[in-house]
Amino acid sequence: MTGRRGFALTAAFVSVAASIGLAVVAPAAAAPGCKVDYTVPSQWQGGFTANVAVTNVGDRVNGWRLTWTWPSGQQVTQAWNATVTSSGAQATAADVGYNAVIEPNAKVSFGFNGSWSGANTAPTSFALNGVTCTGSPGTPTTTTTTTTTTTGNPVPGDAMAQVAAMQPGWNLGNTLDATGSDETSWGNPRVTEALLENVKAQGFKSIRIPVTWGQHQAPDHTIEAAYLNRVKEVVGWALEDGFQVMINIHHDSWQWISAMPSNRTGVLTRYNAIWTQLAAAFKDSPGRLVFESVNEPQFTGSSGDAQNAELLHELNASFRTIVRGSGGNNSSRLLVLPTLHTSSDQARLDELATSIRGFNDPNLIATVHYYGYWPFSVNVAGGTRYDATAQKDLTDSFDRVYNTFVSRGVPVILGEYGLLGFDRHTGTIEQGEKLKFFEHLGYYARTKKITTMLWDNGQHLGRTSFQWSDPELIAQIKSSWATRSGTASTDQVFSARSSAVTAKTITLNTNGTTFSGLRQGSTELVRGTDYTVSGDQLTLTQAAMTRLSGSRAYGTNAVLTAHFSAGVPWRVNLITHDTPVLSAATGTTASFSIPTTFRGDLLATMEAKYADGSNAGPHNWTSYKEFDKAFAPNYTTGATTLTPEFFAEVNDNARVTLTFHYWSGATVTYHVTRSGSSVTGSL
Repeated sequence: MTGRRGFALTAAFVSVAASIGLAVVAPAAAAPGCKVDYTVPSQWQGGFTANVAVTNVGDRVNGWRLTWTWPSGQQVTQAWNATVTSSGAQATAADVGYNAVIEPNAKVSFGFNGSWSGANTAPTSFALNGVTCTGSPGTPTTTTTTTTTTTGNPVPGDAMAQVAAMQPGWNLGNTLDATGSDETSWGNPRVTEALLENVKAQGFKSIRIPVTWGQHQAPDHTIEAAYLNRVKEVVGWALEDGFQVMINIHHDSWQWISAMPSNRTGVLTRYNAIWTQLAAAFKDSPGRLVFESVNEPQFTGSSGDAQNAELLHELNASFRTIVRGSGGNNSSRLLVLPTLHTSSDQARLDELATSIRGFNDPNLIATVHYYGYWPFSVNVAGGTRYDATAQKDLTDSFDRVYNTFVSRGVPVILGEYGLLGFDRHTGTIEQGEKLKFFEHLGYYARTKKITTMLWDNGQHLGRTSFQWSDPELIAQIKSSWATRSGTASTDQVFSARSSAVTAKTITLNTNGTTFSGLRQGSTELVRGTDYTVSGDQLTLTQAAMTRLSGSRAYGTNAVLTAHFSAGVPWRVNLITHDTPVLSAATGTTASFSIPTTFRGDLLATMEAKYADGSNAGPHNWTSYKEFDKAFAPNYTTGATTLTPEFFAEVNDNARVTLTFHYWSGATVTYHVTRSGSSVTGSL
């Protein structure tokens, strides 16, 4: 910490700590007496889960540190309800603010996942704030230690452990959440047991089943029995398959819950009716079933942030009260609470953190969604690459979530993640840049102990074929669950056919791994002859480029893979190109295409400006238009389309200069003029 010293700094710290609900730690009034119960409810090869309960049998403690020595060199990999650090065999667990105070005869508990090799001998001696725990002041007692080696589910009520066991997760999107009359109304087939079994076989441990209820409610808010039974059937299949399962209220959020500012009583009554029925229907389901209060909450016509926070708190509070009072396993079931819009902005996180502190319920989970830095996620404003700005957006988001919740013992689920351009399969997000995003997201979420749930509305895993539409993508996602993968500055190496072949250099991003070699298929390229490596610079020699480019036909001439000491290989396409050729065209604002001979090149983005240099078309705060919304290439037909949405925001009788940017680095200028509904285009 930097800044002023002395009294002013101390006072400021106390004020800030109090404002965010942290306990300001003062020295304990007297040496504590303590008793520690250390248990290992589950253990597997190389890993284990431990629970620690500290009972204060002495004076009141305000601020605690528990220390112990590992007998077998174990290490803590993940902790909850305490901050655990280690140095060699010495381990320290410290309070996380909200649990700093231990009253006389009261207990504080925390837990962790750890790793072991050779043996997992339990520690036998603990010290609280430097005083050895003997069971009672002046009366030595043996520490209770129980070790089991079963591999069952996390201990009920251990929210952090259960959420950790949910990693990784998958969304059954655009199915039971469809707003039509049936789960097939958005184009996906009915859910089958076989689908869920195949999802499980892919390595997913949890499944989020979004459900939209509004169109299945009678005027008195009763849910259609057939629909509720169908949801129960799908949930039952998932539980039988061993999934941790999460269900929610989904698109109701924008269909009718959003009207809460103007219809508070009506919305709350309807919302409460749904959760009352769901709580009763699922109260005897196992603890592996988790409830999420509402998906992406939003409010139309509110007076601003304060009212938004008030309304969302009211929904979350009502949800919790209904579920907790409904009996059965609902008394301790994990409940997931979202931020407004499931945003990770700090103000939204703080609002939810305030609610969670007030509920004083250890079985609550926070949830946010993440679809990337928006310009990159949809390819607008020149956001063609997963660059430093896009990376910082991700790390800042996850850091805020970790600091607000995870570090204070509240588990977090990233209930949805992906890229918004996913719904359009025309190269909106360039493949290599897409893979770098998912490699980094999986790694960083893992370091911040955030459980992730991939959004899949049918665009990833085929619902009947059970095949992945993008095998490279799912390979990168799966790899990120456990390790890092090496990447590179690009997955495209362009050579102009109009020029002589030259050596080409790309930058390797080893991400903590070690580069081990370059291959074409199963053939190992020869280091020093086919390529050289200097630091992070990988250079393909002129001789190798000449051989691999063959006859130099336009397009991809060879595919190489860079291999690293961990993770998945990085594909590199060697592409022969020349600058694309565009031709004059006529058409209408409803249908206009520019004849394009791409000559092996690929379109990255498009700029649009008027003659005075101002920006033309949609998103006029930037000259770079949104890929596939304002323009789109068609490599099969040889055309570049400008959409009706683009022309809808182009001035009549104004000449617009378009600059097409290609992945080779080439640019081509073109001009269009709209006159009413007619459009002409020229070079």
